[in-house]
Amino acid sequence: MSLDLMTRRATRRDWAALVVLMLPVLLVSVDNTVLSFALPEISSGLAPTGAQLLWIVDVYPLMLAGLLIAMGSLGDRLGRRRLLVTGATGFGVVSLMAAFSPGAETLIALRALQGFFGAMLMPSTLSIIRNVFADANERRLAIAVWAAMFSGGAALGPVLGGWLLQHFWWGSVLLINVPVVALFVPLALLFVPESRDPRPGPVDPASIALSLVTMLPAVYGIKHLAHAGVDDVTAACFAAAGLFGTLFVRRQARSATPMLDVGLFRDRVFAGSVVANLLSLMALTGFLFFGAQILQLVIGLDPVASALVLVPGLIATVAAGFAAVALVRRFPARVLVTSSFAASAVGYALVAFAGTPTVASVLIAFVVMGAGIGMAETLTNDLVLSHAPAHRAGAASAISETAYEIGAVLGTAVLGSVVTATYRSQLGEGHETLGATLEHAATLPDHVGAALAESAKAAFGLGVQYSAGVAILVALAAALISWRTLPDHSPTGR
Repeated sequence: MSLDLMTRRATRRDWAALVVLMLPVLLVSVDNTVLSFALPEISSGLAPTGAQLLWIVDVYPLMLAGLLIAMGSLGDRLGRRRLLVTGATGFGVVSLMAAFSPGAETLIALRALQGFFGAMLMPSTLSIIRNVFADANERRLAIAVWAAMFSGGAALGPVLGGWLLQHFWWGSVLLINVPVVALFVPLALLFVPESRDPRPGPVDPASIALSLVTMLPAVYGIKHLAHAGVDDVTAACFAAAGLFGTLFVRRQARSATPMLDVGLFRDRVFAGSVVANLLSLMALTGFLFFGAQILQLVIGLDPVASALVLVPGLIATVAAGFAAVALVRRFPARVLVTSSFAASAVGYALVAFAGTPTVASVLIAFVVMGAGIGMAETLTNDLVLSHAPAHRAGAASAISETAYEIGAVLGTAVLGSVVTATYRSQLGEGHETLGATLEHAATLPDHVGAALAESAKAAFGLGVQYSAGVAILVALAAALISWRTLPDHSPTGR
């Protein structure tokens, strides 16, 4: 790469392209969490089982995680803008269909299709940023905007969902994607430049297939382990993922033009940043999974009031992402990211040890956690891209996004399943979800229904405390990994 390209400053058109790229970022990140606030209404409207309720949330990030590596590689080869526009169009059409799902099974299937098209969006946005912004400081600011929208979008999902649910039916939280897609597609064709690997190898169907049969059973195995423990299904999933993953890595290592440059993981900073990225999103999505239910079903707030409780945390997430751009010039990334995970641990500690949850405890916990996650997302994504060559931006972005989506799956699968398992153990089989139990309690005589409702809320609260305890351990482990792998000096720019 020439010195001129390395030092080229961004133009107004480049910054306009960044603004346009924030639309698909918001689409995917909002859809990761927007259903959190709709879970009570989905429970009563579609009557899903406890497993189906988790699948409604999980299948979307599951498909994203399974397909991101393949889509990132295709974007490098076929054109990142082309893949971005194709994915956005499909995403909008499927969202329209999902909003009117007649049953839980249909909604799960359409959420899977959303994940398929969503996987075309995310690697393209981050890799285009890597190629458009050559100056290190400008790129870091652009990534801060991207990370702020990603983390902020994840937090905005429940806020927006809460307002919509106050005025419309649960499908409205998916219908909002349609006008965003209609706005994005023509703007992308006008402002976003096309880019691809200048020396692409041929599309490798065998590598694409191996990446799918590695990621899908791996992520499903994690989910099944959290829900059912170690059984034949868990063992089979991990065995399949291990076998096909080994074949995938060997094929990439022997290829002259690999779909995924596995050598990137030999860089300690790259590998540590990917892991930190994964664990930060696990903390966020786990909190949102049970936080929405605490506010509505335990504390008794309506959807709009519940959403407003999360607004300060949303602001903290976005503000911390931008603050990271200035702070990293003075403090090592290792110190900042480690501190961000310590903040996540403190946020969960407020949930675990504050006793009966209140509006204040949930609000403060989310502010503390949001500040930490906003900073971690900006810095880890910048480190991932800055430690990968520009022509491999799609593949590197896909790795970062895969970590994000696996973190989202782990957040709802592991932490959500701890809540569900504790809830069932306290109330017994037949009580799948808190929302369904409260609906049933409302049909019983007053004293019987009130007693069941109180028992259900207490059981759910205990599950939240156990889940928060697990999250604290995860956050502390992430802090240790960050301290040992990330740079111990302030960057001077790449």
